[in-house]
Amino acid sequence: MTVTKIRLPPLAKSLSAKLLLLTIAFVMLAEVLIFAPSVGRFRLTYLQNRLGDAHLAILALEATPDNMVSEELGRELLSHVGAYTVALTEPNAGKLILMASKPERLDASFDLREMNFFALIGSALRTMLGDGTRILRVVGPSPNDPNILVEIVLDEAELRTLIIGYGNRILALSFGISLFTAALVYLSLHLLMVRPMRRLTESMARFHENPEDGSRIAVPTTRQDEIGLARRELANMQQGLRDALQQRAHLAALGTAVTKINHDLRNILTTARLISDRLAASGDPEVQRIAPALVSAIDRAVNLCAQTLDFTRQGAPRVEPRRFDLVELVGDVGKDLPEKVNGEPALRCLIDGAFELEADQEQLHRVLSNLTLNSIGAGAAHVDVTAQRGEDQIVVYVTDDGSGLPPRARENLFAPFAGSARPGGTGLGLAIARELMRAHGGDLRLESSTAEGTRFKLILPRSGAAS
Repeated sequence: MTVTKIRLPPLAKSLSAKLLLLTIAFVMLAEVLIFAPSVGRFRLTYLQNRLGDAHLAILALEATPDNMVSEELGRELLSHVGAYTVALTEPNAGKLILMASKPERLDASFDLREMNFFALIGSALRTMLGDGTRILRVVGPSPNDPNILVEIVLDEAELRTLIIGYGNRILALSFGISLFTAALVYLSLHLLMVRPMRRLTESMARFHENPEDGSRIAVPTTRQDEIGLARRELANMQQGLRDALQQRAHLAALGTAVTKINHDLRNILTTARLISDRLAASGDPEVQRIAPALVSAIDRAVNLCAQTLDFTRQGAPRVEPRRFDLVELVGDVGKDLPEKVNGEPALRCLIDGAFELEADQEQLHRVLSNLTLNSIGAGAAHVDVTAQRGEDQIVVYVTDDGSGLPPRARENLFAPFAGSARPGGTGLGLAIARELMRAHGGDLRLESSTAEGTRFKLILPRSGAAS
């Protein structure tokens, strides 16, 4: 057996590539959301460290009698801090200042006590995107003693360089993590979803080539997730379709055979009918007694040939809709029925006034005639027809006063050769009637069947009804 290989899409358009790119994108998005707070925290830590260094540097002034140091020592201390000036304010004490040279300008001032989460992120991003030429004034509590307030003036250049380096490391790490995570997710999705989906696709393609080959049906899996359920349902669907195709092939062969013999058989039956008519005209009492039964049997045989031929014709019935009055149609159907029962016609139309609709009049005549004849043949005395308009459909009810359908007939009511409620019946009448209704876009359904009678429901789409 040749294994079918379907042509998969190129890598750039495959489901695997899309999953990989989406995973990388989502992981990078998560890393960006982590990156912004990280650089904000890095800037805060840097400034707090500078404040701590400034606090230690200015302690040298407290060690001198006059709170002053030499100019050379002052420059060395400020160089260690990386600032132009350092100021320290203690509670209930004066303010100590260490300054080597006064900066030319002051571009921005920050009080770390007032900086919130978003302000820290915004300041860090502004530092990264700037040119590093600003001179900053920073005020905040000393990390060594929160009661001491430290103030420094420094260049932004070193801070910008360190933040950019830190950001590059975060981005590189994020990209590595995203690739590693994407690879794991990709492998997991490939094993759990993509590869099973490819197998499902290959199974459908192989089955499409030859639906009647039982070896091409998907093999059910023991997986309990959605993929396993889909594979089991696919196997069930393919098996059902294969059975339906086999049954259709058998019916097609039967139809071909029936079509070939139908013409000759009807000629034979026509000859038999002519002979039976002559026998019926005979004056022999015995012939008069058996002739009606013979004529009835021949009529049933002719009707069976006609119904079988109609059922085996290929394709849906052709619908030729036109506007007509349902009340008049019911009257035409009643003309072909037996004589009145107790002075009333067997078929009664209980529709008040005209009831116009648009459908194939001949086909609807066949449906109503079939339902009525079935009811009378099953022992019903009267058959009533009513109708009503809905929002999107028209419903016609056919109700008889018979004794109801037996359970076996209800189970296979619309099944050809199996749904007849009468001995010797073929069950083709209701099957053909439902096919005619469905050709209109409607349906034929059994509404109810009890000891008081049986009710059928004919559904037509409202789009085909006259307003």
